[in-house]
Amino acid sequence: MSEEKKTIVRDLGFGGLMHIPPLRVHHQILRELANSFKLGENRLETGYGSFKVTPKRIGAVLGINASGDLFPQKVNYKDLSEDDKQIFRRFQGKTLKNLTNEIMVIGVDNEQDRLMFKRIFIFYIQMAFLLPTTINKISPVHLAPIFNMDTITERNWGAHVLNFIIKGITDYSLKKKKAIDSFLFALMIVYFHLSKNKDKKRAERPPEPWIANWTREQLVERMRAEMKEHMASSTSSSETETTDSDNSTSESETEEDSEDSPRKQPSQKAKKMESKKRKKIQEDSDSESESSDE
Repeated sequence: MSEEKKTIVRDLGFGGLMHIPPLRVHHQILRELANSFKLGENRLETGYGSFKVTPKRIGAVLGINASGDLFPQKVNYKDLSEDDKQIFRRFQGKTLKNLTNEIMVIGVDNEQDRLMFKRIFIFYIQMAFLLPTTINKISPVHLAPIFNMDTITERNWGAHVLNFIIKGITDYSLKKKKAIDSFLFALMIVYFHLSKNKDKKRAERPPEPWIANWTREQLVERMRAEMKEHMASSTSSSETETTDSDNSTSESETEEDSEDSPRKQPSQKAKKMESKKRKKIQEDSDSESESSDE
């Protein structure tokens, strides 16, 4: 990708994604993450403690915006303008390979081409990193952002990704999905980062995006250790003791870390209304914004 295109990507707010290394995550890790995630509470229950998963933390992992309005859940073709219908048809049935080729080939010499590059790239990052699905074609879940280009940098991408994670884990828990795939990558980095740095003081904590602090070799080493230890024996409540060092956090994480707990929380049933989940995530985002404003 040319430097000019990389500049456009950074301006869109996705420069942090350039730090994601080529990596194949073992299915055992993904399965343990899904089984450790408490639906309804949005918590990871692990041998290192209980970690709250919020849009802000997803944003911190990938360096994406985690405040502002959510994207619409669905795109109704009938409600689109004629220009948007043409865009819809242009991308219908496109695969990740198609998008990869288009990203490399398309020029960015004029405003029209730059806008099209942005749309192609947004589809690409959703399919490859943020909202990957088992179907290798553009899915309805990927559509909404490209029809909100005027506010694309202001939208709540952290909540957009977290909603997708919760839906995937819910489907897996209800046996609608037979396997867990790579959509849990961000959740894995949340777990790795918080468990590794929970005892560090404010000045010692690595900066955002969190993924930039992990090399491919470090991730591979940590995954191997987790598979050996079975996610730090997350099913054993006797191994979940932590220290009081969470009090020494960065200001932006103080409220979130106060919600982290060394105790096991009671299990929750996965059957929650989708609207309630989205409302909770929006409330988490709003409370984080208010905390930052203070």
